[in-house]
Amino acid sequence: MTPTPGTAFDLIARNVQLVVRGKPEVVRLAVAALFAEGHLLLEDVPGVGKTTLARCLAGSIGGSWQRIQFTPDLLPGDITGVMVYHQGEEGFRFHPGGIFANVVLADEINRGTPKTQAALLEVMEECRVTVDSVRHDVPRPFLVVATQNPIEMEGTYRLPEAQLDRFLMRLSVGYPDHDAEVMVVLGDRAGVSPDDLRPVLDLAGLQEVIAEVRRCRVAREIVSYAVRLATASRHHPAVRFGVSPRGSVALIRAAQALAATHGRDYVVPDDVKDVAHAVMCHRLVLTPDAELSRRLPEQVVSELLADTAAPTAAVGG
Repeated sequence: MTPTPGTAFDLIARNVQLVVRGKPEVVRLAVAALFAEGHLLLEDVPGVGKTTLARCLAGSIGGSWQRIQFTPDLLPGDITGVMVYHQGEEGFRFHPGGIFANVVLADEINRGTPKTQAALLEVMEECRVTVDSVRHDVPRPFLVVATQNPIEMEGTYRLPEAQLDRFLMRLSVGYPDHDAEVMVVLGDRAGVSPDDLRPVLDLAGLQEVIAEVRRCRVAREIVSYAVRLATASRHHPAVRFGVSPRGSVALIRAAQALAATHGRDYVVPDDVKDVAHAVMCHRLVLTPDAELSRRLPEQVVSELLADTAAPTAAVGG
């Protein structure tokens, strides 16, 4: 029997939190990205568990997963695949790259060259790659979980806005509190690692959960609220380029998935508010004056939420 989205969330969250301690809201948003079949960017300082969280997510579902370690010498063909000549067959055969999996961990994505990063653009948007004018579909569901370190700039290449816009959410793991860090240390001593996790949801179950999430009811007023937030970002004095229409779609998709993790089949305004920072911040390009004043996208999104009136009644549409 296929579990409901709420039950599936409980199974995955409990499994992930056997290793990732003290970050329930980060785990909830990460699982919501999985349920929305959206890509996830984990950005934080070294050593806080970005790669561990990504590995735990991958290990909690029954599909295939691949890890691609981005380095300056990584080639686009290593990601998408290449055509190889087979002498015995007297012809070329396609050899799939690392992107052909249900969950792909793109570790330290900003260490890849812009040419290599661009190899992800088509597959993240259309779930397929084109090699020698031939299209190849990747397995579904398909999720890219990328990590990057924002404080180390030497030998890295900043992700362009077109690439960032492909990610449904950007999350910061953050440092754990004292008790959670004690549990992390004790867990390390006990030998608990992502490799010890067993899948708690098979691929068919995940596909059904994703389909159920897409059927989650959204009132027109809530869609209007999400669009007004995106529109307000384009006119904010500190913003050079605001949230695109793809960002408006992402707000609703993420809100549907978050509602499903709470066991609801309808979206309320608080769902949109709870995902707003994760969905909108990486889509904002601030003006030079705002950057010189050390304004942060998080501050801008907080102002947008404060200044944009939410629907007073929230029922599924």
